[in-house]
Amino acid sequence: MNWFQLAQEVIEGKTISDHEAMSILNCDDDELLLLLNGAFHIRKHYFGKKVKLNMIINAKSGYCPEDCGYCSQSSISTAEIEKYSFISKEEILEGAKRAFSNKVGTYCIVASGRGPTQKNVNVVRESVKEIKEKYGLKVCACLGLLGEEQATQLKEAGVDRYNHNLNTSERHHSYITTTHTYEDRVNTVETVKKSGISPCSGAIIGMKETKEDVIAIARELHQLDADSIPVNFLHAIDGTKLEGVHELNPRYCLKVLALFRYINPTKEIRISGGREVNLGSLQPLGLYVANSIFLGDYLTTEGQEANQDHKLIEALGFEIELMPKQEEVFSS
Repeated sequence: MNWFQLAQEVIEGKTISDHEAMSILNCDDDELLLLLNGAFHIRKHYFGKKVKLNMIINAKSGYCPEDCGYCSQSSISTAEIEKYSFISKEEILEGAKRAFSNKVGTYCIVASGRGPTQKNVNVVRESVKEIKEKYGLKVCACLGLLGEEQATQLKEAGVDRYNHNLNTSERHHSYITTTHTYEDRVNTVETVKKSGISPCSGAIIGMKETKEDVIAIARELHQLDADSIPVNFLHAIDGTKLEGVHELNPRYCLKVLALFRYINPTKEIRISGGREVNLGSLQPLGLYVANSIFLGDYLTTEGQEANQDHKLIEALGFEIELMPKQEEVFSS
């Protein structure tokens, strides 16, 4: 397979076939750099060499009624994690201050649970207004299943993006969770789109899915027209249903990222949870495909230090994408 030629055809509007998609996942390791060169050709065409930084604040930890098998905060998890109810506006603003100082452009307010209460929505609304005024950051909310009125309220408050991951293919969904349906997740993303908020939806790879499932979720996200696609790699946590599952290696993770880029050429592809554990020393190669990463810790697992990611990006000769207020501080 001529990966660079395929990449050029994708730029010209081609939709890759299932055979070509499977060839990406089955790419011989000896051809991996050629595959990544093709993916970089697509990435550079649409995004240059800029890298978007995102940071999470876990606004509510644990106490979730859902039974998602990957999650340490679920109702069936026995993982030892810190549990607390929805944090205050002041704590959210303090996190935004840290994000700004770490050159993060998108600040993600994430909360466990099936969906937000009106009180939760109100805290986010109040916080977003001050974040915009003080720091000028983009704000992404991730609060679970969302109704139309809640989506409208978040949009009016200034929320730029809403994350609700499909996580896996429709076929594999019932293996991962039974307390909500695949359609519930799709409907939330559609509700967000209808409100005018930018939709963010992605996948978790390494949950005993097949390669066909990986191709299916990449295509489903393309059909859903998600603007931002976080690609997570399972970091199996003791006490969860998927405890002890370790199916991934760094080379396969890079092939998965390439697949998502070839299928979703114009979209923000973000290397997300499990990046450090699963990509390891090959993390820099991931940014030749993806144009976005999370900085710092995740929900209940630790990420690497922010300065390490800054150095990684600098070593690649790439550039962090700053917001206007950050440019005033860091470009002077």
